[in-house]
Amino acid sequence: MKNLSTPVKILLVLGACFMIATLFVPMWFIDLDAPQYPEGLRMLIYPNKIGGDYEIINGLNHYIGMREIHQEDFIEFKVLPYLLIFIAVLYLLVAFFGRKKHVVWLLIFFIIFGVVSMYDFWRWEYDYGHNLDPHAAIQVPGMAYQPPLIGYKQLLNFNAFSFPHIGGWLIVAAGLILILCLFLLRKRKVTSTV
Repeated sequence: MKNLSTPVKILLVLGACFMIATLFVPMWFIDLDAPQYPEGLRMLIYPNKIGGDYEIINGLNHYIGMREIHQEDFIEFKVLPYLLIFIAVLYLLVAFFGRKKHVVWLLIFFIIFGVVSMYDFWRWEYDYGHNLDPHAAIQVPGMAYQPPLIGYKQLLNFNAFSFPHIGGWLIVAAGLILILCLFLLRKRKVTSTV
């Protein structure tokens, strides 16, 4: 009963594919809409770059004293693709050579990765939204412009929406796969003892 079952191995390989697929699609998006931008503005966050309308957003942020967003300023874009590949390789190693305890360790590592990633993203948003130029053209005392980590927030006359994009949901699915694998392994153990 030490070896992983075929369904568990297939799920782990699928989880590895999800992690690799994340490299090619946006992980997160931040939408901004306002009366002067009825079509809205969207910033896309990929594992290795920023896309979408972030240059226009930079122009608007200048008026409220936010720093310009440049992808070269983020070491995350250099590290994250390799980390995603590393996690995909771990999925494959556990699928072909692992035992139940390795699935547990992989889940623990995955949870730590998720918590650290979300904290880093929050810290990034906090830094940009709070460290404002005191000489900005538009100043509202006590106002910060940190977008929501997830969900909706009103920022002056802009509505800000922040949610996972395809890559973010693929990562969530890869994590859920680990939980499903543990459920299947537990069910297999219970069945074998009956």
